[in-house]
Amino acid sequence: MGAWRLHPAERVAEYTAAGWWDGETTESLLRERVRAHPGRLALVDPLNKPDLMGRPVRRLSWAELDADVDRFAAVLLRHGIGQGDVVGVQLPNIVELVSVYLACWRIGVIVSPLPVQYREHETVQLGALADFTAFITAERVGEREIAAEVDGLRQRLPRLRLLLAYEAAGGEGEGDGAKLPPGAVSLDAELRSPYDPADVAAYTREHPVDPNDCVTICWTSGTESTPKGVPRCHNDWLAIAWTCLEAPRMTADDVLLNPFPMVNMAGFGGLFLPWLRTGCVLVQHHPFDLPVFLRQIAEEHVTYTVAPPALLTMLLAREELLASTDISSLTRIGSGSAPLSPAMVRGWQERYGIGVINFFGSNEGTGMLTDPYDVPDPEERARYFPRYGVPGVEWSTRGARWTKVRIVDTATGADIEEPGRPGELRIKSPQVFAGYLKGTDLPSPFDDRGYLRTGDVFEIAGDRGQFLKYVDRAKDVVIRGGMNIAPAELEELIAGHPAVAEVAVVGYPDEVLDEKICAVVVARSPLVLEDLVGYLKERHIASYKLPERLELRDELPRNPVGKVLKRVLRASVVEEERTHGR
Repeated sequence: MGAWRLHPAERVAEYTAAGWWDGETTESLLRERVRAHPGRLALVDPLNKPDLMGRPVRRLSWAELDADVDRFAAVLLRHGIGQGDVVGVQLPNIVELVSVYLACWRIGVIVSPLPVQYREHETVQLGALADFTAFITAERVGEREIAAEVDGLRQRLPRLRLLLAYEAAGGEGEGDGAKLPPGAVSLDAELRSPYDPADVAAYTREHPVDPNDCVTICWTSGTESTPKGVPRCHNDWLAIAWTCLEAPRMTADDVLLNPFPMVNMAGFGGLFLPWLRTGCVLVQHHPFDLPVFLRQIAEEHVTYTVAPPALLTMLLAREELLASTDISSLTRIGSGSAPLSPAMVRGWQERYGIGVINFFGSNEGTGMLTDPYDVPDPEERARYFPRYGVPGVEWSTRGARWTKVRIVDTATGADIEEPGRPGELRIKSPQVFAGYLKGTDLPSPFDDRGYLRTGDVFEIAGDRGQFLKYVDRAKDVVIRGGMNIAPAELEELIAGHPAVAEVAVVGYPDEVLDEKICAVVVARSPLVLEDLVGYLKERHIASYKLPERLELRDELPRNPVGKVLKRVLRASVVEEERTHGR
């Protein structure tokens, strides 16, 4: 198909001349790591991988990883998958997932990662939007036989010509494809086949990778019922990596523990690409399991990880969970997706000497990180983000020099300069994406000055106006366990239930997941949660989108023009949860 380049030439020239984009690619970084430290440990599997997938736990050096990457790239080329093809990938956080990504990028293949929770509904929808030509998954993840599920969808994905799957019987000398569906090709068998590394090298010489080439199409859920495709190239991903490694001051001596699925900004930008830049150790974790998570911190001597705010608050409140775990190696934790409690940030710092870094970002463009080095006061770090560009205020990260921010009055379009007045955050940066997936009917996310309209409401704060304070989520999104869920998508599906006259979906707080999902329904006939969940399961949607609560109402609160008042609904659901625990 040929390479798909994202940013206009003038932007590439401007950012390259400024030194913000430096001509690196994921492949050049991998080659650098392998040359510098071929025998050093690079990558570690989750401890529960045998139970999750029936495959052994692996620990790879940089040289071993490089060999895996080359062999997998050869498999793709053997099956006619090459530069510019879009490949759907649905795997948990395992060593093989890293190999798949790096192999695709070595030969210019575009990866579209799907969470393992996605089912028929999402796979068909997104596969058609992105034109998947191949799909990479596993025979099973947990109790789900994903390869068979995808094989059953092939008539609905007419461009899909190759399904590759790792087997549950994987491992050296095993795996012949006998347990796979008839339309799937065994990756284990393919990877054992003889290949000539010179063939991959020759292909990469004939099809050179440009830093502006698209490498991923991730998916983001906003106010629309259909997810939006977010294409990204080497340039903007690797700029994000600088920001996400400089805030925690990552070095080659760090050990990172990654509990976030490597499907969007948190997994890619927060840990995976900083790991590739620094050459430290990446320890994978999936699905989230607190005892396993704590055991990995102790056994792997983890120095940095990320976790949702609710989990960090819960761990502080239940000290017995940490009392039996050695967390002495852990020095920093990243957190975000919901406002941080000042008491939580202060508690981790004062009790354990661990600095919590406050993240704000999105798939479209990571924005601001408040770290313990620039903002040592935990109260300020929990409440505020840097307002870059304020005269006389210096920030230590290069992202601060790259990023321009505005707070805009959406009614007038004027910039807000005074503290305490809410407005929309807008960002311009070499970390911002080029635009949504071609072919999707979406308005431009950029304003007339080229700033990304984030849809999030902030206000200026601090004695010198040096901070930004988060006010509210302007977009109608529920964030459950770090995964964005579009209420509009669920409302569209739930409205099809014969007992539902009207529906609104809102989130309510949870101490581990940050938010859970509540469907507020005006019913035509009797309806219980189990019936509603069963109806949604028949639509084959991702399990994490299923509502945990059902509230029946006589009517939905609306404003004078008929718009459902989600804030009112959310407040009433939260109050019901607080007073009745239901």
